[in-house]
Parts: sequence; C-alpha cells; structure tokens
Amino acid sequence: MKQFQIPEFYRSSIISTVKAKRRLEDPRKKDFSPTLLNFGRLRLLIARHFGFCYGVENAIEIAYRALSENPGKRIFLLSQMIHNPDVNDDLLANGIQFLQDTMGKQLIPFETLAKSDIVLIPAFGTTIEIENRLIAQGIDVQQYNTTCPFVEKVWNRSEKLGELSHTIIIHGKYNHEETRATFSRSTQNGKALILKDLKEAKLLAEYVKGSKSSEDFYIDFAGKYSEGFDVLKDLSKLGVVNQTTMLATETQEITDYLREIMIEKFGLADIKNHMADTRDTLCYATNDNQSSTLGLLEESADFGIVVGGYNSSNTMHLVEILEKKYPVFFVRGATELNSKTEVTHFNIHSKIIEKTLDFIPSKESVTIAITSGASCPDASVDQVIKRLLEIFEVEESIEQILN
Repeated sequence: MKQFQIPEFYRSSIISTVKAKRRLEDPRKKDFSPTLLNFGRLRLLIARHFGFCYGVENAIEIAYRALSENPGKRIFLLSQMIHNPDVNDDLLANGIQFLQDTMGKQLIPFETLAKSDIVLIPAFGTTIEIENRLIAQGIDVQQYNTTCPFVEKVWNRSEKLGELSHTIIIHGKYNHEETRATFSRSTQNGKALILKDLKEAKLLAEYVKGSKSSEDFYIDFAGKYSEGFDVLKDLSKLGVVNQTTMLATETQEITDYLREIMIEKFGLADIKNHMADTRDTLCYATNDNQSSTLGLLEESADFGIVVGGYNSSNTMHLVEILEKKYPVFFVRGATELNSKTEVTHFNIHSKIIEKTLDFIPSKESVTIAITSGASCPDASVDQVIKRLLEIFEVEESIEQILN
C-alpha cells in the first residue's frame, strides 16, 4: 500500500511498533484478535486495526502539500478536513480557513473567493452544486481535491445504478457531509433516498409492498428523497450504497432485508432485475476497524477507551460495538484522563460531555480495551497509553513490554 508523507507528529512509537509486529505475524489480515500489552497491574488490549486509513492519510498529505506549494496565498477548506479536532486545529494554525461548518452553514461567503485562492475539497467530498459554483468562480477544485477514493467508489457505483434505472438507497446520516455529497451525485443519474437505519428500511418496506399510502411517504421521508420521486414507480428497482463510515454490518442488514422484501413482491426468479448486488461499495478500512472492535469483544475487559473526534461517525460506531459488553469512555485524547478517579468523555446517546468518577475498578489487575477512529492519529493513542501508565504508576518501560 502507498506510503503517504504526513507530519511526523502524527506518527507514534508505541502503536507503530505494535502494528508493525502484527503485520509481520499476519500479513493477510486474517486475525482480528487484539494485541495484549501486559504490565501486570495494567493490561491493555490493543485492537488489531484502527487509526488513520488510506483516505485520511491521502487527505492530510494533499493538505500539507497545498500549504508548502502556495506560500502567501489564501488557502481554504470547504469544511473540516476530517472529523478530528487535532488535525483540524493544526490546519487552522497553519493558516487554512474553513468555508463551512460540518452542517453546511456558511462561515465565509463563496462570493469573497478570488481565482487566485486555493480551495481544498475535504475527504468526505462535496456536492455537485458546490463544486459547480466554485468552478464558475474560476476556482480549480481538482488541484487539491482530497476526496477519499473509497467515497468516489461509492459515487461511481451510484452512477451505474442510476443508469440502470435503480433507485439509489443511501445508508447514511442525512446531514453528514459525505451523505450530502453522495446524495447530490446520485441524483444526477437517477432517483435517490437516504435511510438512517434498519427502522427506516422497515418503514420503506411498507411503501414497497403498497401497504401504506404513497402520500404518507413524502411526510415520513421529508427532505430525504430526490426531486420528482414517484413512490409507485421508483421503488421497483433498488440498489443500496452507504456513507463509508456507517456500520458495515448494518448496511448489509438493510440490504438483505430490502432484498427479502423485493423477493416477496417480485419473486426470487426475477430478483436480479429488482435488487442490485452492492457489496463492493463497503470501505475496507471501515470493515477492518469494525471487525477488530468485534475482536475486542472476544476478550474480557473491565472497560474500553475509544479515542477520536466527538463528531466522528465511524468512531461513534466503534463505541456502539464495544458498549454492548462493557463500559466505554469516548475521549478526544490523553487530557480527558484527568486522574485515576475521573475521566471526561463524550456520551454518544445524549450528545453531551460527561465526567465519570471512580471509573477504574479497585482490583489487583485492570484490563482496558483500546481502539480509535479512522480519523485519529496513532500519536493520540500513544499519549493515552502513556497517561494510563502514569495513572497506574507502572514501573516497567514500554520498550520492555513491546520486545
């Protein structure tokens, strides 16, 4: 796989050693069990895969190249490069400005841009409408386009589905930048509809089967369907793609469920004419990270720590997976581990930052499962590990354990 040129301060010493060792032991990535770092009183279970993915490293490399190649020029990002505060704060510190926030709210008017300005497309991509507007203003949107190749793969698949008259079902969060971009691209060649989860897929099934009035569809899915959507016509051929940071298992569950509904309505013999096979759109990094998090569940732990940006969709899904078995603390970094008696963390359900006291159990040996999102630098996980070693007053050196 390509080696990207990213700043050294994103690299790590602990995690890079762990990952290098696992690559030698398991080059084909068949083993999703975690790595154990045993310090006696503290046992750390490190997930097999986590951290910067191909798309994120590609985006960061392009962003820093834009900085080095354009001294003195104004440089803008459409919105956050990725959903990680450390990365975005560093880009801001280097002079890059954000044109929009993550919800699409304008921070700097497009009309203030000049042809000489540099505009970077973030890893999530952008909509056709925004891209065309920038082009009309004379902005080169391709020179520093950091759109993830796996997001573009979803777009290409959507284009083919539309050309074959399939309605494109997008499994994603309606307001997420990537989903907005995929929806925009999908509507260029066909009809599109966004589903957040299996519950919405089951609601859609009522309209596929004709058991709900088509007029209600436009209320139930308000703002989530493409212009001119015809319930009676556009639900006879479906193809499911996804926001690449969603739970891969949930995307597959939605696809399998809708396939059964289409078989029920049109029959198994004719299913290929009504339901597309879109398994090839699932992101490898999302699959690997989520499979590795499931691998953590095979082990016993007192609690888990997930490191990443609080607005990171893929990181939230890792929290969802782990909390099925034990308490999980979602932290931005080492500074949230205030002491042995207090941790500051994000509650993905209430969407608020909380403080939990006495989060470390009083026992002879404590086991902690650790992973991070695809937009989180390995250096941040290193810092969390070092902070835990301080809290537990571990005397062994990390080098001894790694060897």
